[in-house]
Amino acid sequence: MSQHSEDLAAERDLIYDWNAQDKVGSLSPKRKVTFLDETLRDGIQSPSVVDPTIDDKLRLIDLASDLGIHYIDIGLPGAGRRAVEDCTTIAEHARDAGLPIKLACAARTHVNDVQAVVDISQKVGVPIEVLTFIGSSPIRQYAEDWDLARMLKLSADAIDLARRYDLPVGYVTEDTTRSRPEVLSKLFANAVEHGAQRLVVCDTVGHATPDGIKHLLRFTRNLLDGMGRPDVGIDWHGHNDRGLGVVNAIFAIEYGADRIHGTALGIGERVGNAALDQILLNLDLLGELPEQDLSKLLLWCRTASKATHVPIPVQYPMAGGDAFRTATGVHAAAIIKAEKKGHGWLADRIYSGVPAGRFGREQEIEVGHYSGESNVIYWLRKRGIEPTTELVAAVFGAAKRGNRVLTDDEIHQIIKEQRA
Repeated sequence: MSQHSEDLAAERDLIYDWNAQDKVGSLSPKRKVTFLDETLRDGIQSPSVVDPTIDDKLRLIDLASDLGIHYIDIGLPGAGRRAVEDCTTIAEHARDAGLPIKLACAARTHVNDVQAVVDISQKVGVPIEVLTFIGSSPIRQYAEDWDLARMLKLSADAIDLARRYDLPVGYVTEDTTRSRPEVLSKLFANAVEHGAQRLVVCDTVGHATPDGIKHLLRFTRNLLDGMGRPDVGIDWHGHNDRGLGVVNAIFAIEYGADRIHGTALGIGERVGNAALDQILLNLDLLGELPEQDLSKLLLWCRTASKATHVPIPVQYPMAGGDAFRTATGVHAAAIIKAEKKGHGWLADRIYSGVPAGRFGREQEIEVGHYSGESNVIYWLRKRGIEPTTELVAAVFGAAKRGNRVLTDDEIHQIIKEQRA
């Protein structure tokens, strides 16, 4: 039996998984679920984000492809010259490198925007999916003075132009989760009749709850089935205004979506998009991604952070500085006891719902005012330093006199003083 098989068997014995109750097979047994990375389009629309350099954008598309992400939105070429140049360079890079990831571009339902995507596709010689969008909610219609007839014509003209050049089309209804069913049914039917292969259901302002997703996706699927078009895909594009971005994406898979959008670190307007790294992390732990290699997930997050100048919060799942770090005596003691049993997987799970080793990290034990002497001994031995009684007492005493975790430099200074 392999080490991995032994670890899985041990996990089944030592961890009772309530998440698996009533779960039969996959979340999406009849559909292959794919993912679309919006980092380079919706993500960089955040007012706090720095638009990455072209070199950083190429690095991000390489990493997204390595992670097995199936599609990437490379920008909105209708926004201007720089957007056109960057989208063209990215498309050329993907072509020349033979990347398996498929390309998409956003476009308003305006022929000029769609033509910009067509021009890049024709120049580079690769197909680019047109994600053409229009606001569909009553509040957007009121603010924009749009009537349904105009919206239907704009949508049809945009889709017709893309299909004339044989480009795939995803039809995006912005603010779908606050739109009326009688309007959506007309917009969706019009889009499909003109050749859209996907309907992108958007929670543009982070309004939806899991119940809302269930009702909306059921409505969409019933509409497509009634048209005799079960082949048309359904995307879920969520934002995080209520803090439900990741959870909603997982529910969307269960309720019928077959392509999920997200961004690295959840960057995006206001409080951001659904965090695609967290979606992948959770689906991996649920056993939903047996064919995807997430070994570069941490690198993708760090690269996105550096490229956009968005720091990773210390308590951010998996990639945050504190994700696998503890200074609490009880927690540290349990990890140390687990390590002494000779099983790395045990130490990685005793006080962690996410195994650090699976994503290139390890459990870290620090020394602070809530620590026990075992923390000090572990810290010293980890660095090859003999934990003498006097040295342990000195470090432990300094920790107890403080109100925070000691830094490595502070502990090394104590060691230096003891040796002197």
